[in-house]
Amino acid sequence: MSEKTAKLRVVKDIRPLVSAVTTAAGFMRGISIKRFAPKVRSREFALLEQNQDAHRARCLLFREKGVGDFPTIVLGGFVPDATETVEFQRKLLRQHGSIYYLNYSRNGFCQKMFAAQLTDLIEDLARKGQKPLIMGVSFGCGLLSSFLRHAAERVHESVRGLILVSPVLTTHDLIRTVEEKRDGVRILESNLKKIIAAEPSDETGISKQIERSRRCFQALFNAGAENRTLNVRHLAIRKKINDVIEFTTARGGFERVMALRDFRFPLLTGTLFSGPVLMLLAENESDILVQSSPTLKLFSEPSFFTKVFPSCLVKTVKSHIAGDGVAHASLIFHHEAYNTVLEGWYDKLLYPRLRLAV
Repeated sequence: MSEKTAKLRVVKDIRPLVSAVTTAAGFMRGISIKRFAPKVRSREFALLEQNQDAHRARCLLFREKGVGDFPTIVLGGFVPDATETVEFQRKLLRQHGSIYYLNYSRNGFCQKMFAAQLTDLIEDLARKGQKPLIMGVSFGCGLLSSFLRHAAERVHESVRGLILVSPVLTTHDLIRTVEEKRDGVRILESNLKKIIAAEPSDETGISKQIERSRRCFQALFNAGAENRTLNVRHLAIRKKINDVIEFTTARGGFERVMALRDFRFPLLTGTLFSGPVLMLLAENESDILVQSSPTLKLFSEPSFFTKVFPSCLVKTVKSHIAGDGVAHASLIFHHEAYNTVLEGWYDKLLYPRLRLAV
């Protein structure tokens, strides 16, 4: 038997074991993370009464119980779902309180429905005497920015603080100016531009562009996994991530991009959120965000970002491994680098008296 044949046989022999272990890991996650609904959902139901088609865009809300009194609400990016985005931060977040996840619908997206469901959740927690932290990742940061711009003052007062990870606050973060285009083709940028330019009634054209986007996101995930040893938890969530990419409908993907298109960059003439904000920028953000990104410019200068977030701490997340720089929103593959910063910020924000005593 040749060495190559032997290796192939070993791979085939261990596949059932890997599959079984991965399934078991997924099952354990399923036990911990359960569907949740606030007791009062007045805004969500009011929106459904106004537009019965809005049910397509309803987020799926999940809860994972924690041991503390400081809950965290997680808003993911385009991919993966919120429940997979913080797979390697779950233990840390659970130490302070329950985690609430808003997974976007596969079949559609509507910022009004998103805002209604998030408001209902925040008010539900307020009735329990809890003020959540809200953690937005990439696209989720843009949604959060839009939400806060229109949210009532009492909603602002019911939020303890924000965590913004690799924020995308405008399409201009991802699409270059004319002067920059000489630097070559960016696949993600090209896909976004074609989807934004698509005619909403052109189902065939939209499906074609969304299919290209699926391949783009799969390539981005595979690039992050390249040359890494994937453990059981990586393998368990990889299928979940691929499911989001594969089973989000063309209409669902298109409406998410339309939400991104409608983002309005925060004005420097007023405060967007006055409470504590932790801004986490990856050291290799420029691999995804363009050089002229308004968001990168905003958070590069305290005199700019303190006008929007007066109590904002900006941190650049860096890897300790040479040649393995932290990529945009790489909470899965560079979790150790992120978790060190997150843990320190949570402790400082939530337990200041304990720190003083020490």
